[in-house]
Formats: sequence, structure tokens, C-alpha cells
Amino acid sequence: MRYFGKNTARLGWLLAGLLWLAPAAPAETLAEKSLKEIVARQWDILARASAEGEHLDEARLRGELQNVVNSYDILIQKSPEFAPAYVAYGMLLGQVGMTKEAVGILLKANKLDPHIPVVKNQLAKHLAEDGKPVEALPWIMAALDLEPKEPLYHYHFGLLLTEGRDEFIRTGQFTRPALDRAMLEAFRKAAELAPDKFAYAYRAAEAYYDLETPQWDDALKVWAALEERAKPGVEQQTIRLQAANVLIKKGQKDRASALLTTVTEGVLLKQKQTLLDQMAPKTEK
Repeated sequence: MRYFGKNTARLGWLLAGLLWLAPAAPAETLAEKSLKEIVARQWDILARASAEGEHLDEARLRGELQNVVNSYDILIQKSPEFAPAYVAYGMLLGQVGMTKEAVGILLKANKLDPHIPVVKNQLAKHLAEDGKPVEALPWIMAALDLEPKEPLYHYHFGLLLTEGRDEFIRTGQFTRPALDRAMLEAFRKAAELAPDKFAYAYRAAEAYYDLETPQWDDALKVWAALEERAKPGVEQQTIRLQAANVLIKKGQKDRASALLTTVTEGVLLKQKQTLLDQMAPKTEK
């Protein structure tokens, strides 16, 4: 079983959100109680793994997660119509790299209950990662229809449109202008719905580069607004690198050079030098 330690925190967050699927006592069934116990155990395992960081004992972790997998297998054998168990199980399988198995379990969850948006989002994600953007599109659209205020689904929609652009245009599902508008709106909506999620705002600003005709002026305005919200240090200076890159594209090398002098963080110096090299006069060979 493959496992990617960097995903433990995200999976823990997803599992916490799953608890709503299992109602609390006194109406709690045995299946619901079992699911809560499995999710709690899984949460504990992943939290410890995340805390251990570089000192993680991967062999032990694989064994503990295999026990969780076995518990899910037993639960769905005993309660084959209990959709929440398939949801939690499918999400775990996807997170540890067992994508084919995850898709099968999630499809079963969707058949049992077609009104769970996280299932449709996860299926879209797996299909997109498998190079099937056209097949992924109706799943992410269904997730958005069910939960239009979930920023993650808008973010995934924007990524899908960006990465599957050529295929969507080839099949006639979008024209390039329509796709560009939908992509920009998807990232903008994700950032709007999750104002504290810096990554969403950052990707929304980058989206102006992905247009058929990049909108450099608009991108520059968005980077300037984002810098005001960013943390001093690496975060702010990363944005300045982006702004400098836009200024170079606009032919404003003096402004770009002045901005680059404010980039001093060691982890950003290689990127800074790349931009400086772009502005250097070309020498004849």
C-alpha cells in the first residue's frame, strides 16, 4: 500500500468533516457507531504520523492503516447499504494511492446516495488525475450543484478547466473564450469563498497568465492587492517576484528591477536571478 505522508493533515481534515454523515445518539445505529470508531482511530493514526514528520516509521504506519482498511472491509460487509462507510473508505484509499480501488468504492457510495457532493468531487479529482478531464467534468459540476458555496470545488473546477483545456476545446464542450471566462470565475469564486486561504488567492492571480491573451494589467492589480494581505518575508516577496515577472512581460524592466531589489529571502534568490537574467542585455555569440 503506497502512502504519502505529506497528505496526512488534509485527510484528517476530510475525515473530521465526515462525522456529519453519522448521526449522534440516541438514533445511532451499530454501523454509525462503528464508522465513528474507525474514523477516530484513523484520525489518531494520521495525526501522530503528521506530528512525527521526518521521524515517521513508515512500516508501522502502513501496518496501522492496513488495520483501518480491514475494519472498513468488515463494516461494509456487515452493512453493505451504509453509504457513509463507502465515502470514508474511498477517501482513505485515494489518499494512500490506491486510486483504482478508491474509484470503485466511491462509485458504490454514489449509487447508494447520489446527494453527497464530496463523493462527486473526489471522483472528478481521480478522473482528472488519470488524464480523463472530459469524464471528470460532469462529476465536478454535480458537486458544485449540490454545494455551490464550497470553495474547494470551485478551485478544482478551475484546475480541471486549465489542465484539460485542449481536450475540452477539441470536443467542443467549450470555446476558448468561454473556457477562459469559466476558469477565471472558478478561481475567483474559490478565493472569495475562502478569503483566509492564501493558496486560492494566489492561484486566482496566476490565472490571468493562463488566458489566451494574458491580462497583465489585471494580474498586476491582483498581485498588488494580495501583497497587502500577505505575511512579511517569504510570502510577500514571492508575490513581488510574480509582480516583477508581469512587469518584465509588459516591458517595464526598470520597475521590475527596482522591485527585485526588495527580494532578499534566501529561498527565493534562484527565482530572482532567473528574472534578472531575463532582463540582462543579450550578447552576441
